[in-house]
Amino acid sequence: MFTLAEVASLNDIQPTYRILKPWWDVFMDYLAVVMLMVAIFAGTMQLTKDQVVCLPVLQSTVNSKAQPGASGKADFTTVETTTDQGEASKDSSGRKTNLDFQQYVFINQMCYHLALPWYSKYFPYLVLIHTIILIVSSNFWFKYPKTCSKIEHFVSILGKCFESPWTTKALSETACEDSEENKQRLTGAQSLPKYVSTSSDEGSPSASTPMITKSGFKFSADKPMIEVPSVTILDKKDGEQAKALFEKVRKFRAHVEDSDLIYKLYVGQTVIKTVKFIFILCYTANFVNTISFEHICNPKVEHLIGYTQFECTHNMAYMLKKLLISYISLICVYGFICLYTLFWLFRIPLKEYSFEKVREESSFSDIPDVKNDFAFLLHMVDQYDQLYSKRFGVFLSEVSENKLREISLNHEWTFEKLRQHVSRNAQDKQELHLFMLSGVPDAVFDLTDLDMLKLELIPEAKIPAKISQMTNLQELHLCHCPAKVEQTAFSFLRDHLRCLHVKFMDVAEIPAWVYLLKNLRELYLIGKLNSENNKMIGLESLRELRHLKILHVKSNLTKIPPNITDVAPHLTKLVIHNDGTKLVVLNSLKKMTNVAELELQNCELERIPHAIFSLSNLQELDLKSNSIRTIEEIISFQHLKRFTCLKLWHNKIANIPSSITHIKNLESLYLSNNKLESLPAAVFSLQKLRCLDVSYNSIPLIPAEIGLLQNLQHFHITGNKVDVLPKQLFKCVKLRTLSLGQNCITSIPDKVSQLLQLTHLELKGNCLDRLPATLGQCQLLRKSGLVVEDHLFDALPSEVKELLNQDTSIPFANGI
Repeated sequence: MFTLAEVASLNDIQPTYRILKPWWDVFMDYLAVVMLMVAIFAGTMQLTKDQVVCLPVLQSTVNSKAQPGASGKADFTTVETTTDQGEASKDSSGRKTNLDFQQYVFINQMCYHLALPWYSKYFPYLVLIHTIILIVSSNFWFKYPKTCSKIEHFVSILGKCFESPWTTKALSETACEDSEENKQRLTGAQSLPKYVSTSSDEGSPSASTPMITKSGFKFSADKPMIEVPSVTILDKKDGEQAKALFEKVRKFRAHVEDSDLIYKLYVGQTVIKTVKFIFILCYTANFVNTISFEHICNPKVEHLIGYTQFECTHNMAYMLKKLLISYISLICVYGFICLYTLFWLFRIPLKEYSFEKVREESSFSDIPDVKNDFAFLLHMVDQYDQLYSKRFGVFLSEVSENKLREISLNHEWTFEKLRQHVSRNAQDKQELHLFMLSGVPDAVFDLTDLDMLKLELIPEAKIPAKISQMTNLQELHLCHCPAKVEQTAFSFLRDHLRCLHVKFMDVAEIPAWVYLLKNLRELYLIGKLNSENNKMIGLESLRELRHLKILHVKSNLTKIPPNITDVAPHLTKLVIHNDGTKLVVLNSLKKMTNVAELELQNCELERIPHAIFSLSNLQELDLKSNSIRTIEEIISFQHLKRFTCLKLWHNKIANIPSSITHIKNLESLYLSNNKLESLPAAVFSLQKLRCLDVSYNSIPLIPAEIGLLQNLQHFHITGNKVDVLPKQLFKCVKLRTLSLGQNCITSIPDKVSQLLQLTHLELKGNCLDRLPATLGQCQLLRKSGLVVEDHLFDALPSEVKELLNQDTSIPFANGI
C-alpha cells in the first residue's frame, strides 16, 4: 500500500525538462497517450468479450449448392445428423450431458487460432508496442547516460540564471546606461577637470593602444566617466550566487560546446520515429481489410464433431475496425509532425546560435555566439520561451561578469577600509598596496592625498577618469597587472606621473600606454625579455619618454635592446639585472654619454666591458654578481674625471692591481665576497676614499697604511682572518661605521676612543674576552649601534653602559 505522503508528493513533481520540449514533442506525447489508450481499450475488450462464435455448415447445404436436384436426400441427411447430435448429448441412460456445448467451445477456440487473421488477434498488442517504442524514442535523449547529465546540468543552470537577481539588475542597468549616454554627450565637456590636459593630441595613444572603449559596461574613451546610479541593491549573498553562476556557465560551455552528441541523438530519434511511422503505415494498409466480421474455418476434426466446415463471426471486428481507423489517423498526424521536426532540424544550422538580437536589446555587445550542443540546447529553449536565452546571455558576457565583480568589489572595499590600508613608506610618502583583487575599487580614487599606488595581480584593472582627482599621485606600480586606462585618465597620468614600476611574465603584459608617458622620470621593467623578443621591449618605442632619467630593466637579456638608445641622450641611470644570462653585446653603451650611474648585475661578465670607459659622465659603476676574475682594465677609469664609486662585490677577484692608484677621485670601493688575500698599499693612496668594503674575503691583516685614509668614514672587513688591529686604524678619526665581525681579533685597543664620530661598531664573532672601557668616550656610539655578544656588553663598567644606553641628543658633526 502507498502512504498518503507518497501519493501527495506526486503532485509536487514538476516536469524537469519541459523547457527543452518544443510544441511538436509535447503534441506527440499527447498523441502517444491517446494511442496508448486505444491499445488498452482494444486489449481490454478482447479479454472481456467472446473471441469468435462458430456454427457448423450442414452437409446438405453444401451438397445442395453442389447438386440442386437432390434436395430430398439432403433433408434426410440433415435431420439424421441433427438427430445424431441430439442423441450425442445424452449418455447411455438417457441423461443430458451438454457435450454439444463443449464441442462448440472447442471449435470456437480452434477457429480463433486457425481462421482469425493474426492482425485481428494481435492488433491491440501491436499498438501498445509501437506506442511504447515511440514514447521511448521521444525521451531517449533525456535518459541516455552521456546526454542526460549535460541536460540536467543545463536545465539547472538555466533556471538559476533566469531567477537570479543579478540578471534583472544587469539588464536594467544597461537600459539605464543607454539613456545616460545622451546626457554624457551634452555634459561631458563641461565636467572635465581643469587640470587634465585635453588641448593637445601629442602623445595620445594609437588605435592599438589598450584603452577602455564603450562596449557594454565599458565606458567611452572620449568622455569622462559619469557615475550611473544603481537601479537595485545586490546583497552579498546574491552577489556570491551570481559569481558562482558565471563560473558554472563558463565550465558548462567548455564541457558541452566541444561535441554535438545531443544534437545527433535528437536527430537520430526523430529519424527513428519517422521510419517507425512509415513502417506502421505500410503494413497496416496491407492488413486493414483482414479485420472482417465473417470467417470460414476448417478445423479438420470431423471425427470428433461430425462437421468439416464452420462459419465463424468475430464479435470485435466492427469495434476493432473503428479503433484501427482512429489509430491510423493518429499515426498519420504523428508522422506529419515527425516530418515537420526533420524539416526544422535541417532548415537552419542548429549547431550555431547567435545572440545578435540579445546583444542589440541588452547592449551586451560581447556576448559570444555558441556552437554544437550548447547552441542546440538554446535553440530548443527558444521554442519554449525566448526570454530564457536573453536572460541566460547575461551570464555569457564578460562585461556583465566584470560589472558584477566591480559591484561586489566596491561593496567590500569602502573608502574607510581602504584608508586603513594606507601606510607611509621609508620616503615618508603615503602608499596603498592592493593585492589579488578582481579589479580596482572606485573608492581608491577618492584618496586624493595618496602619493604611491601599487596594483598587484589584478588582471582586470581599469583606471577611470576619477584618477585625475589624485593630484599627489606620482608613483604607480603595476605588478602582473596589464591595466587599461580611459583617455582622460591617460591624459592625467601622462602629465603627472613621475615613476612607474611594471612587473610582467610576458612582454605583451606591458600596457602600450606606458611608452607614451612623456613626463615620466623613472621606469622599472621587471620580466622576461629573451633574445627573441628583445625588439619588443620598446613596443611603440621609448622615444616618447623625453624626460626619462632612470631606466631599470630586470630580465634575461643577451644584449642591450636597441630601443634603449632612444632615451640615451637624457638617461642618467641605467640598471640591468640579468638572471644569469650572459650579456654579450654592450656596444650600445657608448651612446649613453650622459649616464652617471650604471649597474650590470648578474650578467656573467668575465671582465670590465671596454664600452664603459667611453661614458665620460659616469660616476658610479656596479658590477655585482658577475664572474670577473681580473680587473687589470681598472687603469682606464683614470680618464673618467667624475668617476667616484666602483662596486665589484660578489665576483671572483683575487688581486687588486696597483694601477688602482690612478683613480684619484675614487670615493667608494666595494670588493666584498671575492677571493682577496691581501690589501695592496695602492688602495691606501686613494686620499678621497670614504667607503671601503672588503668583507668576506681571506684577508689576514689590515695594513698600517690604512692610517693614510684620513677621509675614510665606512670600513667593512667582516668575515676575514684578521687577528690584530693596527693602531694606525684609529687615526681615521672620521670613521662612522667600523665592521670587524667574524674575524680572529683578540682585543680592541683603547685608542678606539679616538673615533669620536663612530655610530656603528660590529665586533660579534671574534675571540674577545673584554671590551675597552674607553668605548664610553665615543660620543655618538649607542648600544643599538654596538653589535657584540651580550656577555661582553654586560662586563663593561656600569658608567660606560649608562653612556651607551643614553638616547643620543648630540647633533652630528659638520660634514657627516
